[in-house]
Amino acid sequence: MSVLDGYPETAVLARGLTQELMVYKFAVDELMTKLKILSEEFDFAHQHDPIEHITSRVKQPQAILDKMRRKGLQPTLAAVKEHIEDIAGIRVVCPFVPDVYTVAGILGRQDDVEIVKTKDYIAEPKANGYRSLHLIVRIPVFLSDRVERVKVEIQMRTIAMDFWAAVEHKLFYKYDGEAPKDFAAELLVAAETAADLDARMNALHRRIR
Repeated sequence: MSVLDGYPETAVLARGLTQELMVYKFAVDELMTKLKILSEEFDFAHQHDPIEHITSRVKQPQAILDKMRRKGLQPTLAAVKEHIEDIAGIRVVCPFVPDVYTVAGILGRQDDVEIVKTKDYIAEPKANGYRSLHLIVRIPVFLSDRVERVKVEIQMRTIAMDFWAAVEHKLFYKYDGEAPKDFAAELLVAAETAADLDARMNALHRRIR
């Protein structure tokens, strides 16, 4: 069933979202530029790049509408802007755990970046073993007739954390949420192994430096 069924206002909202998502794309572009500058500057000045790679995405209108419906929110642009914080998303993958906090700290000190919310799943992993640092930031996007302050979700993690999260997602997607009962325990052990690997590699990095 389409999210539009029984929700006639969403036809109008979907049209408005298509235009609004362009602004979210601009916000992603702004942050991607900041992160790329930071990466290149560190590589040049400190001979260590704290960013391994960066990816980004902007949710499609149907995915936003589905989430609005699940949350029981009114189908308006105002509700979208207020309550849906992951429309625009950036994933920053770092070599080492300290790099995650270094990049987050530098972003937070920039005048035009406002940290709205922080969820530290590295310090306090989720029950299934998931580790990552999540930031909701708000940045200004300068348009021809106005300035919009746009929320972007930034997920920051190490290579090991990213590998675990990607494979965990593929495993559960394959089983359509009905994975074998022993999967949860095995994935938790794998997450702990990845965390141990992060600690060992960071120790080696400190010795080299």
